[in-house]
Amino acid sequence: MDPVVHFEMPYEDPARMANFYQFAFGWKTQMLGPEMGNYVLATTAVSDAKRTAPAGAINGGFFPKNPDWPAQYPSVVIAVEDIVASMARVAEAGGQVLGEPMAIPGIGQYVSFFDTEGNRCSMLQPLPTM
Repeated sequence: MDPVVHFEMPYEDPARMANFYQFAFGWKTQMLGPEMGNYVLATTAVSDAKRTAPAGAINGGFFPKNPDWPAQYPSVVIAVEDIVASMARVAEAGGQVLGEPMAIPGIGQYVSFFDTEGNRCSMLQPLPTM
């Protein structure tokens, strides 16, 4: 079974978004800058050295809204062992993979997809841990 390991949501104003989640929920954010697509990491639960959150808790991130991207809504990221095999299973099950996997430095391979209900989700094949 492949677990949900991360959430993602779009933003229009990164400072406003970060201030909101910090004030409302105590989350910590880290702006990764243009070299990482202006992604903003969100820490909602303290994790251990392996980046594992307590059972039932996940961390997430925010991405800038882009008029050229489809379905920019809150979504979940599912960890998979083999992203290519998982992409094939998504397609076989009636979903639609959105492009090719992209490398996230220090994290792994990532790709988004639509499920059969039109929800945009993503999958991540994490880099092997030492």
